[in-house]
Amino acid sequence: MTAEPRPSAPKKAKRTAKPRAPRARVDRPAPPRPKARKSERVVAATALPRRGVLVALGVVLALGLVVGGLFLAARYLATDEGAGPVVVDWPAGLGPEDAAAELAGLGLVDNEAAMALYLRATGADARFVPGPHLLRGGRPAELVALLTRDDTRPTVKVTFPEGFHRFDVAARLEKNGVAPRDAFLAATTDPALLAELGLERATSAEGFLFPATYELYLDAEPAAVVRRLVGEMRGRWEALTRAAGGMGLAFAAEQGWGRTELVTLASIVEKEAVVDDERPLIASVFWNRMRDPSFRPKRLQSDPTAAYGCVAEPSRAASCASFAGKPTPAINHDAANRYSTYTQSGLPPGPIANPGEASLRAVLAPASTRYFYFVAKGGGRHTFSETLGAHNDAIRRTRDD
Repeated sequence: MTAEPRPSAPKKAKRTAKPRAPRARVDRPAPPRPKARKSERVVAATALPRRGVLVALGVVLALGLVVGGLFLAARYLATDEGAGPVVVDWPAGLGPEDAAAELAGLGLVDNEAAMALYLRATGADARFVPGPHLLRGGRPAELVALLTRDDTRPTVKVTFPEGFHRFDVAARLEKNGVAPRDAFLAATTDPALLAELGLERATSAEGFLFPATYELYLDAEPAAVVRRLVGEMRGRWEALTRAAGGMGLAFAAEQGWGRTELVTLASIVEKEAVVDDERPLIASVFWNRMRDPSFRPKRLQSDPTAAYGCVAEPSRAASCASFAGKPTPAINHDAANRYSTYTQSGLPPGPIANPGEASLRAVLAPASTRYFYFVAKGGGRHTFSETLGAHNDAIRRTRDD
């Protein structure tokens, strides 16, 4: 029998693909980078510190160059330390270059450019004090200390003996590098300064610059030196007047005198006396002449007063043209000399020197005598007399000896 052929399976119809909806986009984090190797981490860790070290080294090098430049400037600026003193009226407002030029012109620095570099680097020129200065050659820092009047500048001890007048004091100050002579003398006559110091009745600080040893700054302000010396005098005077017992003060009250007149008389005693034990005797002579009604005219007849007139006012009296330190008869009797107590009655216009304690004490506590005259007999001593006749005899004996 013949098998019927199986019917073939019907073919499936071809499917048509349906369109799909678009998927939503999801941002995913980037995958982590692979870890750096150990050597790479070391390089990265040391890169920043190395840059800092290089910067620091650069700063140190720059500072080293500046310091080195200043060192070289300081090394080659100084002249001979003995140069000077040089008196200068320092101008205000000079910059580093102009200040360096000024110092070079004064012969105080050898290298003007190096000094300008030093001043520009330190800014010291902005602190320079204008006005009179007394400068010496030295290192830049030493010059700066003087011009700025810094408290670190050196000091010097200066002694003013009893009997120095203000012109002597001024000369010694300049010689010792403390203050210019003319600037100090100008300060001693400054009305504002005198009023500040309670010397408004005086025409100068003469008589009130107490003789002693002082430690003073180099290149000091002249007014500051005047204040120092007058301040010392004030303290000594107050102590002496408390201890004097009032005799000299009572005599002064009789004459209508004050402190200035008493100091003036003490300055004359200072210039006349040599030994301390004679000071009260010499003071008594002058007091007797002023107080005794029978003594006429009221002239002290003291050579040192006329001599001071030729120091303080040399152009006022023609006789002073021949002055060589000691008064001549012409100088003593020149009526044009305001300080001559041979031609002028009473006290001179002011003190003729700066008296020490012994002379101040002698005027405040004079000896009780009837002496009106004295004459030098040698050895720093004098012969004292009550009458003119006895005085003339003493003069003759002195000449014979």
